[in-house]
Parts: sequence; C-alpha cells; structure tokens
Amino acid sequence: MSARVLIVDDESTMCEYLEAELRGRDMHVVTRTNADEAFALLGAQEFDVIVTDLHMRGMNGLELCTRIVENRPDIPVIVITAFGALETAIATIRAGAFDFVTKPFNIEELLLAIERALRHHALQDEVKRLQHVVAETQRIEEMLGSSDAMKKVHDLVARVASSDSTVLICGESGTGKELVARALHRKSRRAAGPFVAINCAAMPEALLESELFGHAKGAFTDAKAAKRGLFVEASGGTLFLDEIGEMPLSVQPKLLRALEARTVRPVGASAEVSFDVNLVTATNRDLETAVADGRFREDLFYRINVVRVDLPPLRARGNDILLLAQHFLERFAARSGKHIVSLSSVVAKKLLAYAWPGNVRELQNCVEQAVALARFEEITVEDLPERIRDYRRANVLVVGDDPSELVPLEIVERRYILRVVEAAGGNKSVAARILGLDRKTLYRRLESYGVTDTQGSD
Repeated sequence: MSARVLIVDDESTMCEYLEAELRGRDMHVVTRTNADEAFALLGAQEFDVIVTDLHMRGMNGLELCTRIVENRPDIPVIVITAFGALETAIATIRAGAFDFVTKPFNIEELLLAIERALRHHALQDEVKRLQHVVAETQRIEEMLGSSDAMKKVHDLVARVASSDSTVLICGESGTGKELVARALHRKSRRAAGPFVAINCAAMPEALLESELFGHAKGAFTDAKAAKRGLFVEASGGTLFLDEIGEMPLSVQPKLLRALEARTVRPVGASAEVSFDVNLVTATNRDLETAVADGRFREDLFYRINVVRVDLPPLRARGNDILLLAQHFLERFAARSGKHIVSLSSVVAKKLLAYAWPGNVRELQNCVEQAVALARFEEITVEDLPERIRDYRRANVLVVGDDPSELVPLEIVERRYILRVVEAAGGNKSVAARILGLDRKTLYRRLESYGVTDTQGSD
C-alpha cells in the first residue's frame, strides 16, 4: 500500500510541486492550503505522515502541529521552517513535531525525513497491534508468539500433547523450555495430575538418583525414613527432567531401564515400584555431539528423543520480541502499581536490534528494570539497560584496496569466533549454534587460539 501523505501549505504552487514529487515516489498525496481544513480532514481520512509549512495565514503550522499531537499523536508531523529560524524549529519539536526541514530545502532532504517518519509510524502501528494481541490472547505465556518459528512450535505442541510419547525440548538457555513443558502438560490428558520438575545439573550424582527413584529407610547415613522418588510422585502427570544432558553417566542406564520397564527400584530397596508418567526432557546441549564423545548414552538418547521440539532463540523470532516485551511490561507495571502502557518507538527499535544472548529470560529482566526506572507512561531509551541502549551490530568490513593492509582469512575467522563467544557471555553452546559449529569443533578452535577455558559456561 502506498504511503498516505497530507501536505499543508497556503501557497498552492508549493502544494502542487510537492504533490508531483511525492506521487512520483509512489505516495498517495492529499493537499490543503488551509490548516483548519487540513485538521478537519483527519476525522475523515487516515494519513501516515503530515508535512506542513510553519508560516501560514490563519492557523499556523505550530498551532496545527500542537492540535494534531493532542488529538492524533500517532501521526508524525514534519514542519517546514524558514532558514535560520532555529528557535522556531526547536519550538516545533517541543510541540511534538517528529522532524523539521528548513527552507530552501532539497527534495531529497524532505524525502529522507518522510521516510524516517513513515518507519516511525509503521513501528508505532506494530506496537499497537501487538498490544491488542496481548490483550486478546489467552494468557498462556509459554505459547505467546506469532512468528513463523513459534507457529511451528505451537503446532508441534498441539499435535504431540495428546500422546504419551517422550518429548525432548532443545534450545538455548533462557528460551523457555520449562514453559513449553508446562504447556505440553496443560494440553495433555494428564493435565489434572501433577507437574514435577527437576534440574539434573543442580544436584550431586548420589542425590539425583535418590530424588528420581527414591530410597529405602537406612539406605545411606541420612536416610532416616523411606522416600518416594519423583517418578512415583509424578504418577498420573508429567515428569520434566531439565538439563538432561548434564545427567551423570552412572545414572543414565538406570533412567533408561526405568523408562523401558515403567518401574523404579528405590536406592537400598529390593522391590520395584511401578509408575505412570509422561516424560518431558530438555537440554541446551548438543546431545548428538555428547553421544559421539561418549558423554551421553546413545540408547538413552533415542529413548528420550521420540518427539523433538526445537525452540528458536529470541533473535530469530522477529516481532515476537515486542509482543513479549509488551506482555512483561503489563505484568511488571501492574505489580509495581505504575501506569505504564507502552514502549516508545525508539525503544522498540532498540529491542529489535539487540541480539538477546540470554533470550526471553534476558528480555524479561530488561523490561522489569525498565518498568522500575520508568518515569512516564511510556518506556523510554533512558529506562533500558546500558548494554541494550549502546548495542551495535558487529559488521565485518574490508577497508581499503591496498592488499598489504588486508589480513589472512584465518585471522578474520579467529577474530569473529572470539567475538561471538564474547557476545554469548562465554556460553560455548550458544556460540557454537550461532557459528554453525558443533561444540567439539568450537573447543578445538578455541584451544588452537590459546583459549584454555574450554569448559566455560554452557
């Protein structure tokens, strides 16, 4: 659809000139030589941007701008001012004008201002649309998202939830794997049963086995009473094993046997206990590489990887970033008792440009901070964390034509790999996914660069 532009100038020749120029750029143009008529037109037609001269007979451009901002703040206004009238130009900005252009102006200069205003208006429209989506969407946070990547996740979750097949959820840290596991549980026939979750990376080996399978009284020093394991606790519902890639090798065959036999033997007990659970697992590791390296059993991998749900990183979810940000904004604003209703268009641009190495969890933290610092009804750039305010996408540039100034490809590769690891906060799994490498290959590259901390965060 062509951009809709309203031109307001009491000189008809200027209106005709601008109309001809803008229509030549595939814009739909309406002109008015009277500010009152132009303002009245806003009630009958929609416009994406308004361009008005400052000095006009009757209502001038500054007054028109003020009335538009009061009544239609969604429409950006560009004011054309006389050369050297800096104070007047500043007054138009204070009145709410999006931009100003001084006479005599080059048509390309005006076109650039119009294009910026159109992008601003389009982003404001998108923010409004997403506000509406959040308001109308059933509040199942784990399913919030309308990008193509998340639509695939929604479809897969809906299809697998009615079965008892074991599900493996894969994705970077902070993408919401447990939330998807809870969505699977809520949509399953076991929804009335318990949802029991455990982080396999958070417990020592001996304690993890006891937690999963239970123990008999006197099985070890502190076992003063018998304890049911989580497999039994979750019977009739869902057991979620998070970070299953961190499960010790010694526990893996016991887990495999439990899944095959649908029974567990508590530590120190002679009898087995049956259970009835739907198992959902999750990992941020590359389990195929872990299998190849001997760190994860191949037979267990195939047993848990019946249905695989790959969660996309936040940076690959497009405008879902704004949808989630608006959702978090409303939640934290309500919790803090603040009347904050939206993100500014500049904030929206910043959020869309940022790489989000911490994914949804980092976005939630960002919005919570912004709400805590906000002083107005709209989140501004000053409310954002510094790392997001100052973020710039890294670009690989070849500067100059002198071959003596250029560097070998392996040096460029080394710099880029180290930059990605740094941007990922040292998380090798995240960096490997961004680079398109398996973790073993990335570790070898880092070792060759003299980076010895190859067991950094995952």
